[in-house]
Amino acid sequence: ILASILSLVIYWIIRDRYRVRNLNGKHVFITGCDNGLGNSLAKWLDKKGFCVIAACATEKGSQELQSCSSLSLKTVNLNLADSNSIARAVVFVTEQTAGEGLFGLVSNAEGTAPVGPTDWLRIEDFHSVLDVSLLGLIEITLKLLPLLKKAEGRVVNLINAKGLMAFVGGGYSLSKWGMEAFSDILRIEMQHFGVKVSIVEHGFFKAEEVNSDIIEKYLFKLWNRLTPEIRDSYGEKYL
Repeated sequence: ILASILSLVIYWIIRDRYRVRNLNGKHVFITGCDNGLGNSLAKWLDKKGFCVIAACATEKGSQELQSCSSLSLKTVNLNLADSNSIARAVVFVTEQTAGEGLFGLVSNAEGTAPVGPTDWLRIEDFHSVLDVSLLGLIEITLKLLPLLKKAEGRVVNLINAKGLMAFVGGGYSLSKWGMEAFSDILRIEMQHFGVKVSIVEHGFFKAEEVNSDIIEKYLFKLWNRLTPEIRDSYGEKYL
């Protein structure tokens, strides 16, 4: 038993000391780079020497990121709820990698998620988050798999751990649990091609702390659109 534990510790130390070498020419595509974690990661990998392709949802986000990065960092507009936008981004990534394949795909996206009891929600409230944070990420992953397989690259899905706790109605937790399942299945299937699939479950970041005013605004918006029957069944005290 002691020998097994010692062997495991030695393996862990060796594994954690491993670093990717020859970063020049290795392309990494990151979604959700307007701000937050995706933005910080794009800047960090750019400084490390990777060829970063950063997907931004807004022109402002793209310009601000380029202004504080090297000339090798490229940006592309991406709306994960739009298949045409995804297709254009994939063409851009294909052109940038120039036949070398894609070394890394980092998926990081948060759809707008109305917070409230499930009984207060409509199907479009679920679509507003699932179309981006689940279906959109799945679609762009599927379309980039040929480039990832060519480079024997890796997929890294950043998933907010608070989404794994089913404490509120809506599509937020569904999207996070869905990405966990998608990643676990893809990991097994891609082993044959030398493609690694990882999940990074992160917690709160100071810049992304939940604003209670926004939650309250969402709640009142949902409450005010309820039918009188549903509103009466809950009552003002519940609200």
